[in-house]
Amino acid sequence: MTTFDKREEAFEKKFAHDEELRFKATARRNKLLGLWAAEKLASDDAEAYAKEVVRADFEEPGDEDVYRKIRGDFDKAGLSVSDTEIREQMASLMDTAIDQIRNDV
Repeated sequence: MTTFDKREEAFEKKFAHDEELRFKATARRNKLLGLWAAEKLASDDAEAYAKEVVRADFEEPGDEDVYRKIRGDFDKAGLSVSDTEIREQMASLMDTAIDQIRNDV
C-alpha cells in the first residue's frame, strides 16, 4: 500500500467517524429537545414524546422537520413559545449533546 493510499484510507476513516459522531449528537440533541418540549407541554410521558421528536428528524434532511414538529405541538397546545426560543434551544442543546457524546455520558 502506498503512502497516498494510506492517507486516503485515514481520511475516509476520519470522515466516517465524524459522520457517526454528528449523527449521534443530532439524535441526542433531538431527545434533549423533546424532553425540554415535553416539560413545556406538561406531557405525561416525556420519554415517549422525546422519541417522537427523534423520529421526526427522519422525515427530511436538516433540522426543519424537528423544528416543525415542536412548533406544531406548541401551537396545538396554545403555548406562546417564540420561534427564536425554539431555535436557540436547538442550538444550545446541540452543544450539550456534543459535550455529552465527547464525554460518553
